[in-house]
Amino acid sequence: MTHVVSVSGGKDSTALYLRAMERGLPFRAVFADTGNEHEWTYDFVRELPRLTGGPQIEWVKADFSEKLARKREYVARVWPEEGVPLSQVERAVNLLHPTGNPFLDLCLWKTRFPSSKTRFCTDELKLVPMFQTVQRPILEAGNTLISWQGVRHEESLARRDLARLQRINPVPFSLPAALRRTGEAWTAYAYRPLVEWLEVEVFAFHRKHSVPWNPLYDHGMGRVGCMPCIMCKKDEMRSIAERFPEHIDKIEEWETIVSDVSKRGNSTFFNVTDDPFIANGWAGDDYDWSLSRTGIRARVEWSKTSRGGLQYDGLCLMQADFNTSCNQWGACE
Repeated sequence: MTHVVSVSGGKDSTALYLRAMERGLPFRAVFADTGNEHEWTYDFVRELPRLTGGPQIEWVKADFSEKLARKREYVARVWPEEGVPLSQVERAVNLLHPTGNPFLDLCLWKTRFPSSKTRFCTDELKLVPMFQTVQRPILEAGNTLISWQGVRHEESLARRDLARLQRINPVPFSLPAALRRTGEAWTAYAYRPLVEWLEVEVFAFHRKHSVPWNPLYDHGMGRVGCMPCIMCKKDEMRSIAERFPEHIDKIEEWETIVSDVSKRGNSTFFNVTDDPFIANGWAGDDYDWSLSRTGIRARVEWSKTSRGGLQYDGLCLMQADFNTSCNQWGACE
């Protein structure tokens, strides 16, 4: 039986890592590098074994080299047949090469960004590389896999009914169906020891072990993961733009690159159907679909407004610097 603890650098996965140490059982810890994390998260994950005396954390990273090669061949062969201008085809082919950044390479391969309705990012950037690199060899050797997951009922409606221990098919949905059928015969369980914990208990567990949490929580972030995440809330978007503008610059650059490999010539980090002007029916036939109107910069401006996106929310802007975990969880007390 092999225990594998998933580490993300957030408060819950850190508590999960500490809980595994408390149990005294040998375990492996794995971190999936999406290529879109904040540098503080990378530093935190690197430091966690030293801070705790726990096992080293294995890093895995998705590789889209083969998928991008097939995409280049497809674009060069099929797009001209579909009437796509040759200049656009050549530009896309020249860009469809691995960059070494998993998140950007994924978007190049898909020629779009993930969205709330098509969240292929979690599967492709986290679950698949963790399965292929760590979990699959364990299972193919005939061992039982116990996959530790740091999720809690309190987090969302989708998680409120999750069981503490559950038999699972460990093969991610994005992998071939034949492999998933093989996975049905493997013995694998999801173990969620924190599932009934409250947020305050998670932070208290850090204090109990004298282990700090990711410093992003003390800078207005309600969650730790991609920076930003496609599920980013309005106030968090505003905090990122104020505190970490370089990450907005990064997304703006990625939007330009991914737009150049998109057949439509436009691809935005946040789904345009979520744009408040479109959602409220204010976009007419002459609507400006350019990146300057629908891209990350426009979404940052929207994050500064009150409900409806029609006027700037002065109170929120004034309170932005105080919306930190020092207030939310008494971190400075």
